[in-house]
Amino acid sequence: MDRHSSATLLPDGFIGGRDDMTEQISMVWAQIKAPLIVPLLKLAVMVCLIMSVMLFIERVYMGVVILLVKLFARKPEKRYKWEPIKDDLELGNSAYPVVLVQIPMYNEKEVYQLSIGAACGLSWPSDRIIIQVLDDSTDPIIKALVETECQRWASKGVNIKYEIRDNRNGYKAGALKEGLNHAYVKQCDYVAIFDADFQPEPDFLWRTIPFLVHNPQLALVQARWKFVNADECLMTRMQEMSLDYHFRVEQEVGSSTYAFFGFNGTAGVWRLAAIDEAGGWKDRTTVEDMDLAVRASLRGWKFVYLGSLMVKNELPSTFKAYRYQQHRWSCGPANLFRKMVMEIIRNKKVTLWKKVHVIYSFFLVRKIIAHLITFVFYCVLLPSTVLVPEVQVPKWGAVYIPCVITLLNAVGTPRSLHLMVFWILFENVMSLHRTKATFVGLLESSRVNEWVVTEKLGDALKNKSAVKAIRKPRFRFGERLHLLELGTGAYLFFCGCYDVAFGKNHYYLYLFTQAIAFFIAGFGYIGTFVPNS
Repeated sequence: MDRHSSATLLPDGFIGGRDDMTEQISMVWAQIKAPLIVPLLKLAVMVCLIMSVMLFIERVYMGVVILLVKLFARKPEKRYKWEPIKDDLELGNSAYPVVLVQIPMYNEKEVYQLSIGAACGLSWPSDRIIIQVLDDSTDPIIKALVETECQRWASKGVNIKYEIRDNRNGYKAGALKEGLNHAYVKQCDYVAIFDADFQPEPDFLWRTIPFLVHNPQLALVQARWKFVNADECLMTRMQEMSLDYHFRVEQEVGSSTYAFFGFNGTAGVWRLAAIDEAGGWKDRTTVEDMDLAVRASLRGWKFVYLGSLMVKNELPSTFKAYRYQQHRWSCGPANLFRKMVMEIIRNKKVTLWKKVHVIYSFFLVRKIIAHLITFVFYCVLLPSTVLVPEVQVPKWGAVYIPCVITLLNAVGTPRSLHLMVFWILFENVMSLHRTKATFVGLLESSRVNEWVVTEKLGDALKNKSAVKAIRKPRFRFGERLHLLELGTGAYLFFCGCYDVAFGKNHYYLYLFTQAIAFFIAGFGYIGTFVPNS
């Protein structure tokens, strides 16, 4: 039976009804397109192009500053006084300041031994250091394990305190705040903070404390993070690329220009007097570390970043854990900006330059626009122009600026430059979650104070890597599908660049197809199926 004869077997009104529905949809689209859709799209594109330029200028500025820092070797030791603390025969160990080391933890079964062991292994006069383990664990078995570990180190002569609470009010900020209320803390001058998966080297205090001792205007010394599981899978490599830019560029620029950079919540040493003057720890947002840093900066305190001092830690190994972490890291700054913008504007203790830097560069561009532009412009507006050819997007806004921004971001991790296309796809997938979290923070909706502790694997990670090395990787159908999505996205990326470079005008189709791949991949588990490379 041929095609024409088969069509005659359909109900009489079927073909006509389908054509009528198509015509009605086309008529409605034609009626609302010119007066409503086109003007709205043009306005949205214009706003996004302005935000793209703002982000582009910020990235280029930081690139120029970091280049000058490297060329002129502006190390922290040259900008601030640094001398090793020397022994005094008359004063003895009293010449050394008393340092408190805080380790907040919550059900950290896999890493509690690593963090406590590293803290107890810090090189410092034993009578001038106090290790404080702040255990908020709700699992009684884990609580008992942590307490036993503390007792074991105490039996070796380490001055270690095991502190617990009967609630989790304020989460990490609440634990740190209550930890400073103990009587023995009054003798301390500085406090070093390490999350449960961080393992400082023994010389950490010898390299950081002298900055605070010899420079009374300094409130914080922040070290860099070193990721022990960066090569575990493709997802951890992508995380490394994003965080390396943050530490190698953003933090370094803020420190080198005497402007401002945020405390990373761990691997840093604070002057206790600065914490007290800033009002102490507050739990009004999920970024209590950034909150404290902003308040201390508004009172005139300065911070120094040591890019050469690295502290080992662990990246989230699953997409679910990473997504929760990114929600907190995106929602918190947006909510803090909402709460503090007027306080920053009214402040009279800092210069206008620092106010502009904190409000415009630190918060507006890096914490809000950077998330919004990636999702709204590249994943929504540009694909939408496929249906509305009347809206024209200039090539400099759709191609050239994004390419420069991408290269400036990726250059922070030279060893992963060959993964740049996959990093673009991954960041666009995450832009959906970050944009949603940013709006949650700005609008202060119900999930604004949601806190999910990032899962850590610790020693289990080593066992997992050993099993991977022995067992040949086997991919299930779903995992192959995600690999196909990434490969297709990479192909489309290069096709789109080719079209633009040679003057073709159909590269919007590439953007539209790529956006679909982003959304599909965004609902998948893309982090644990790629073997070590």
